Amino acid sequence: MKIDPHNLWSDIQAIKKFSPLIHNITNYVVMEQTANSLLAIGASPVMAHALEEVEDMTMNANSLVLNIGTLSSSWIQAMLLAIKMANGKGIPIVFDPVGAGATPYRTQTAKSILNHGSITVIRGNASEIVALQGDQCLTKGVDNTLNPCDCIEKAKALAIERKCTVSMSGKTDVVTNGASVFLIHNGHTLMSKVTGMGCTSTALTGSFLSVNRDPLLSAMHAAILMGIVGDIAAQNSNGPGSFKIAFTDALHAISLEEIVKHMHVEIL
Repeated sequence: MKIDPHNLWSDIQAIKKFSPLIHNITNYVVMEQTANSLLAIGASPVMAHALEEVEDMTMNANSLVLNIGTLSSSWIQAMLLAIKMANGKGIPIVFDPVGAGATPYRTQTAKSILNHGSITVIRGNASEIVALQGDQCLTKGVDNTLNPCDCIEKAKALAIERKCTVSMSGKTDVVTNGASVFLIHNGHTLMSKVTGMGCTSTALTGSFLSVNRDPLLSAMHAAILMGIVGDIAAQNSNGPGSFKIAFTDALHAISLEEIVKHMHVEIL
């Protein structure tokens, strides 16, 4: 598969044109960042967690984003209801197993969500992906402790087991459907100093899935865009605080020329 920056640009233009509704059942820490990033790319974010409305909101969405960063029993129930509705309507689902491996509760919750229905893309860091494969790994809170390039076989195995695409973030991002593997060498170290960057990537994956139903391409496009925007934002910031603002601005103003200039993807 050839990675053409024009295809990525075409998806971005489609998001801006159609302003797809992205339903996020996500965590308190990242809600504002997630919403602003989706708005910056041209999508329409909504965050409905109540059991009384979650099915109705999911039914009207173009994609569903699930994120277990701040767990609660009612939100888990809402996620399960949303999965059932999305699967019934053919709505793509992105799942971010935040902190899987950190506690038994998180790991078990993540696996129960995966067992409840069909997930289109699992997007997490290397520690989370390895934990979903059943391996014991050292997870520092919700932070990654593993190098994605050392966990490619685990990501491939998870993709095959769950019949989905896996997008694994880190210094080098790995995207695989179990057969094909892509390494994305974009991004900047400042991204790890701002909370919610991984969750932003998850939400952007949902926006790409709403206009491109190829899970591998959508996950790749989101990861590439995140990395490129991170590179650009780092050039226009003095630290984590200004980086957060520069990231949103760069995401909103991204151009085809910048994508062509910065994109660095390796096919294994």
